[in-house]
Amino acid sequence: MTEVIKASLLSLWLGAALFFSAVVAPAVFGVLRQFALINVNEIAGAIVSRSLSVINLSGFVIGFGVLVVTLLFTRKRNLMFLIQAVLLAVVAAGTAAGHWVVTARMSALRAAMSMPIDRVAFDDPRRVAFDQLHGYSVALLSAAMLAAILFVIVSVVRRRAGSS
Repeated sequence: MTEVIKASLLSLWLGAALFFSAVVAPAVFGVLRQFALINVNEIAGAIVSRSLSVINLSGFVIGFGVLVVTLLFTRKRNLMFLIQAVLLAVVAAGTAAGHWVVTARMSALRAAMSMPIDRVAFDDPRRVAFDQLHGYSVALLSAAMLAAILFVIVSVVRRRAGSS
C-alpha cells in the first residue's frame, strides 16, 4: 500500500471525525434544544452516540488495518516508519478505547440512571461519572484525530524524501 493510499484513508476518516465533532454533534444538540423538550439531552445523546460509534469503529478499522499493512509491507524501517506506526497505533487504540470502554461505560451509566439524563441532578455521582467519561471520550477522539493529522504530514514528508 503506498503512502498516498494510506494517507488518503486516514484523511477520509479524519474528515468524517472533524465533521462529526465540529458540525454534527453541536447541530444535533442545538436543533433539538430549540424544541424545548424535557429530555432533549437524552435524545441528542442517543443520536450523537450512534454517529460516534461509526466514527470510532471506522477509525479503529482504518487505523489498525493500515498499521498491519505498514508493519507487514514496509521494508525501510527507519525513524519515519516508527513514527507512523506509533501514530497509527494511537488512532486505533484511541478509537477502540473510545468505543469499547468509554462509550460502553456511558451506556451502562445511562441505563443505571433509569430516567432521562436531563432529570438527573448535576451533583448525582452517576451524572458526575457520566460527564467525566464524556471528557475522556472527547480527549480520546481528539488524540486520534491529532495522530491522523500527524500521520498524513509524516506521509507527505516521507513521500517527498523518497522521490527526491
